Amino acid sequence: MASAPVADQLRLLDVQALDMRLAKLAHQRRSHPSLAALEEVSGRAEDLDRARVDAETAVRDARRAVAKAETDVEQVRTRAERDRQRLESGTGSPKDLQALGHELESLAKRQGDLEEVELEAMEALEAAQRELDAITTQRAALGDQITQLESERDAAFAENDAERATVEAQRAAAVEPLDAGLVSLYERVRERSGGLGVLRLRGATTDPLQISLSLTERAAIEAAPADEIVRSEDGYIIVRVTD
Repeated sequence: MASAPVADQLRLLDVQALDMRLAKLAHQRRSHPSLAALEEVSGRAEDLDRARVDAETAVRDARRAVAKAETDVEQVRTRAERDRQRLESGTGSPKDLQALGHELESLAKRQGDLEEVELEAMEALEAAQRELDAITTQRAALGDQITQLESERDAAFAENDAERATVEAQRAAAVEPLDAGLVSLYERVRERSGGLGVLRLRGATTDPLQISLSLTERAAIEAAPADEIVRSEDGYIIVRVTD
């Protein structure tokens, strides 16, 4: 029959209280509001980063279209100017001069069409640039939010880490003088149960987890020697207290 000093069994309740505090701190760290906010804002930032790549591509394409349109217009203007000079000089046969006049008319129409294309290309560039600017502004704002949230997270984690270190030191000091067999049993039970190893029994009430003790269990507990390590049917260590 396993036994441990009554004082050690009572101190085991203090150890468990510290373990519960550590579990709470771990939960607080995992569930800190800044983490969910960071995930949400970072996701939006990633979406904007992808949109910015597309917008930058659209701007580059639009600039190339504008450059091509400007080149096309300039080529027609240059050719028209050359033909105009030849026509004004009167050099050439009447047939050649007549042909130059017809070509100038065609070039004028061609230039008008190309200038319309140039205007549309410039408007497309302006629209693409506005979209890129808007995305850039939104992304910068999200970057500021991310920086703020990271600062809040880091501050909270630093506070959490400091408190955890204090509690861990308190736990180590609380465990050190206890019966080794009792501590080993406590750790095994706590691992199987997911964190809870010992229950305080005062009268017929257990805490921090309330379980229903059968009449047979209660009778066996009451009859057990004070230093006996009592276990519930569920496997928990039962520490009896009278005050």
